[in-house]
Amino acid sequence: MTSEANHWVGCRVLLVEDDYLIANAMDAEFEALGAEVIGPAASVETALELIAANELDAAVLDINLHEVMSYPVAEALLARSVPFVFATGYNKAALPDRYAHVPHCEKPAEPYQLARALFV
Repeated sequence: MTSEANHWVGCRVLLVEDDYLIANAMDAEFEALGAEVIGPAASVETALELIAANELDAAVLDINLHEVMSYPVAEALLARSVPFVFATGYNKAALPDRYAHVPHCEKPAEPYQLARALFV
């Protein structure tokens, strides 16, 4: 097991992704690494409800959820000091300057890449 994988053991990670196949694959991969997946959430509203209802250690956030930008979710995570990474098809240059400090992984992103972005 790699050190990146060890970061996921016992981690409560919010998964915000609107593509069913990607969300399903990421969910299974995170659980195989020992993480407790919260979600996945396919909408901003659902993600905000999950943030309000759960203690989170980290989050993986897609930017575009069915043509709605997920920036309100990013703001809620920032307000709670929950580390998160954007896992998206968007180029980092497309992000607003407000999120320049947030780690970014272009899809398809493997859990070890996300862990490295979040924890290293």
